[in-house]
Amino acid sequence: MPDIVLATLNAKYIHSAFGLRYLLANLGELRSQATLLEFDIHQRPVEIVERILAVRPRLVGFGVYIWNVAETRRVVALLKRLRPDVVVVLGGPEVSHELGEQEIARLADYVIPGEAEIAFRDLSRQVLAGAPPEGKVRPALLPALDRLELPYDLYSDDDLAHRILYVEASRGCPFECEFCLSSLDEAVRRFPLERFLAAMDRLLERGARHFKFVDRTFNLNLRVGQAILDFFHARLCPELFLHFELVPDRLPEGLRDRIRRFPAGTLQFEVGIQTFNPEVAARISRRQDYTAAAANLRFLREETGGHIHADLIFGLPGEDLESFAAGFDRLIGLRPHEIQVGMLKRLRGTPISRHDREWEVIWSPDPPYEILSNRLLDFAALQGLRRFARFWDLVANSGHFGATTPRLWEGTTPFAGFRRFSEWLHAQTGRTHAIALPRLVELLFRYLTAERGQEADAVRAVLTRDYVRPGRAIPACLGQGGDGTARRERRPAARRQQRHREAAAEDPARQL
Repeated sequence: MPDIVLATLNAKYIHSAFGLRYLLANLGELRSQATLLEFDIHQRPVEIVERILAVRPRLVGFGVYIWNVAETRRVVALLKRLRPDVVVVLGGPEVSHELGEQEIARLADYVIPGEAEIAFRDLSRQVLAGAPPEGKVRPALLPALDRLELPYDLYSDDDLAHRILYVEASRGCPFECEFCLSSLDEAVRRFPLERFLAAMDRLLERGARHFKFVDRTFNLNLRVGQAILDFFHARLCPELFLHFELVPDRLPEGLRDRIRRFPAGTLQFEVGIQTFNPEVAARISRRQDYTAAAANLRFLREETGGHIHADLIFGLPGEDLESFAAGFDRLIGLRPHEIQVGMLKRLRGTPISRHDREWEVIWSPDPPYEILSNRLLDFAALQGLRRFARFWDLVANSGHFGATTPRLWEGTTPFAGFRRFSEWLHAQTGRTHAIALPRLVELLFRYLTAERGQEADAVRAVLTRDYVRPGRAIPACLGQGGDGTARRERRPAARRQQRHREAAAEDPARQL
C-alpha cells in the first residue's frame, strides 16, 4: 500500500492532472511509495474518499483549482472526519493566495503556495519520518527548471489514447495583465530545450499525437518557438495536433514561415485579445499593439491552416457595452474560427481587485468568482452578456452552424444581431443549457423566418447544408423522409482532432 496519494478532481475525464505528475516525478526516493488517483468533479465525495482510503495512505496531497475547490473542500472535510490521522496537503493556484478566507485551508494540515515540486517532496520526507514541521503554510521557492524531473513518462497508454496531454517548454509570463495569475510571475523561465524535445520524442514514439502547450507565451522567444515547430514538423503524421497560446502582436517571419508549412488541422492557436479598447487595456496593465495583432490574425486565417481560437473578456473596468460590442464586431471581421466570450473573474491573488472601489465592482463570492455588476454594467446587463456567451458557444463556436450564424445579424452588426437572437432564444427556452441540437435547429429556423422575415426555403437550405450529416436525425423543419419520419444515417467514427478541439474549448485551465 502506498504511503502517499496524489489526488485531484479534474473538470472532466479527458483532462489530465499535469501538476500532480510533476509532484510524483520529483518525489525522489519516495516515488515508489506514492500513487496517483484522478477523479472528476461529478463524482460523489463519499466515493472519492472511499477510493483514497482503500489504499490506506498516511499522506494525501490534493491539487486545488478554481474549477474544483468547492468539491475538493467536501472531499477533504469527509476524509478528515473519517481519518483525522491522515495528513492532508493542499497545493495549486486556488490555495496559493488569500488562505485566511478559505475553509479548505482550515481543514488541511499543510498548504504549499507556489510551484510545489521540491517543497512537497521535502514536506513528505519530514511527515513520513515522524518529524512533521510546525506551521501550516509552507511557501515554495521557485524550483530551478533544469533540475526538475520531467513528468511525461508518467502519462499512461490510456492517457495517450483518451486524454489531453499537457506539456510545457516554459513557465511564467512577461506581461502584467491584472486579471491573470501570470501577472504575479517575475520572469519567464525555460526548461532545457534539448531535454524537453527528447521527452516529446518519447511520447511520439509511444503513440501520442495530441499536445496542449500550457506556456503562456509560446511565441515570445523566436529561437525556442522555431525549434519546437521544426521538431514537430519533422515528425508530421496524419493525427498530429498541437495547441499553442500566442501573444497576439508578436509573430515574426521566422515563425510565420514555419506555421505555413503545417497542413490544415494540425495547429490550433489560442490568441488572447481580451479587449480592443486601448484605455481599458492600459487600465489593467495590458500592453498590446492592436494593429500588429489584427495583422497577425489575418495572416493566420488567410495564409495558414491553423485553427484560431480568440478570446474576449467582458466586465473589464471601464469597458461599457458599446465598447465591448465594437471590439466583438472588430474581432468578427478578422474571422477567427472561434471566439471565446468570457466573463471577468477575480482570481485569488490577482491585482484586478484594486479597481473595485472606483468602478463599483461586485464579485460573486463563489468560484469561479465572476463579476456580478460594476458602474457601467449592472447585474441585468451582465446576465444578458452571460447568456450571449453561452449561446455563442452553442451556435457559433459549435461548428454546427457555420453558414447559418451570419444570417443572425443580416442588416445589422454582429454583436447587435446575435444579442437580439440571444434574448429571443432565452425567452423561448428559459434556459442556457440542455437545449438539444435538433431543437436548436428548429428554433433557429423559426427565429430567422418568423422574427427576421427571411425566406423559408433559403433558411431551410442553409440550415440543411450546416446541420445534415451522417448520424443525425433531420428535424421536421428541414424536411422528412419518404415514410414521414426523420431520416437517420449511420455515424462514422469522429475525428480525434475534432473531439480534442471540443474538449479544449471547455478546458478550465484557460481560466487561470
